[in-house]
Amino acid sequence: MKSPASIKKAAEWALPYWTRGQAGRETPHDLFRVLYFGWLAAFTLKLLGSAWDVSWHFKWLRDDLAPPHLLNSAGTALALALTIIHGYTGYGVDKAALRLIQWGTGIFLVAVPLDLINHRVNGLDITSWSPSHIMLYLGTFFMIAGVIRGWFMGAPPGRERAVVLGAFLAFFLENVHFPEQHQEYGILSIGAWDNGTVYAEPILLQFAADQMGRPIDRTMMTGFALPVPDFLYPVYAVVVGVAVLVVARTLIGRFGAATLVAAAYVAVRTLIWPLLTYTGFPPSAVPFFLVIAGLLVDVAFLVRQPAVRALLGAAAATAGAYAALAAQSAVMGGVYDLLKGQQGLLGAPPLVTSSAVWAGLGLLAAWLAVEWLARRRRTSPARAASPVVAPVTPSAPATPSAPTTPSANAAP
Repeated sequence: MKSPASIKKAAEWALPYWTRGQAGRETPHDLFRVLYFGWLAAFTLKLLGSAWDVSWHFKWLRDDLAPPHLLNSAGTALALALTIIHGYTGYGVDKAALRLIQWGTGIFLVAVPLDLINHRVNGLDITSWSPSHIMLYLGTFFMIAGVIRGWFMGAPPGRERAVVLGAFLAFFLENVHFPEQHQEYGILSIGAWDNGTVYAEPILLQFAADQMGRPIDRTMMTGFALPVPDFLYPVYAVVVGVAVLVVARTLIGRFGAATLVAAAYVAVRTLIWPLLTYTGFPPSAVPFFLVIAGLLVDVAFLVRQPAVRALLGAAAATAGAYAALAAQSAVMGGVYDLLKGQQGLLGAPPLVTSSAVWAGLGLLAAWLAVEWLARRRRTSPARAASPVVAPVTPSAPATPSAPTTPSANAAP
């Protein structure tokens, strides 16, 4: 815990910056870093809360004040504070980044009471794909997109810029992949049921059964654990998840960027797996196939012609993701058989291989859109604008600079 003296020193440093300004004003480098490391802390809290949340809801009946919700709320509170700081002072963001952050935060805050009302009216919400949940993901989507733009436009070139940008993109991948965790937890819950183990508490099973109007049997368990069509998991993962990896490779601009972003997200899921399992919470399948897809995205960027790159990359990444999903289910299920004598508990959600055509076409459309936006940004004429981050000089004053013309840089 910080001492009163350190808190006083931090306040003395920060208070001079609390002045009204327009988005795009020059921002001292130390203030810029504090703001965006604050965003890293906010998204970390939200990640830990959301990772625990799905597992919690496969074990306990829903509780508004459940520990995962409180942890997520702490991250939301920090994100709200940062949104207010950016909006009032104009530091660290241009107009576009600020609008994305504000809209995202606003949508998220509206979605929270709507989700509570949904649960009050409809009881247990047994899918991550409900409208109120999708609003939460959408709000976070815009929020992180704004933060990515703000860092991308304002951070000085160098290793820190690339690493932090990669971290924000990994948070972005986690957010878009989050609803897929329902199937990743669900498939293991079905496997456990088939082997005589039940992760959920009796009160949760009975509540779900009453809501479905069925006894507690395998049909009820399937409706609870896998309530969406089987094709949704692989199609969504390829079209949306792999598209994020294409964006990551485009923005970071280095070979291996897509692989590392995917690997960072998968590493977090892998580390969380034993923490949940050994504390009595249900485990989930881990999307290792995203790392294979990320590697194939990086390889595709060796092709110089954008349209050809998109075509070949979409085909390779789709085929690789589907093959890795099939292998993950077979290989990891077999390993678990040898270790525990149970069937396929470390596998993957059901795979409808015929859906690969639609997944590939969707990814191709998304990839071409990313290539078009990137080309448009590269070929757009330069516009005179004041920098978001002020030059770092030994004699730079400690007090904030005056508001300047908003930044007019093109979107990343």
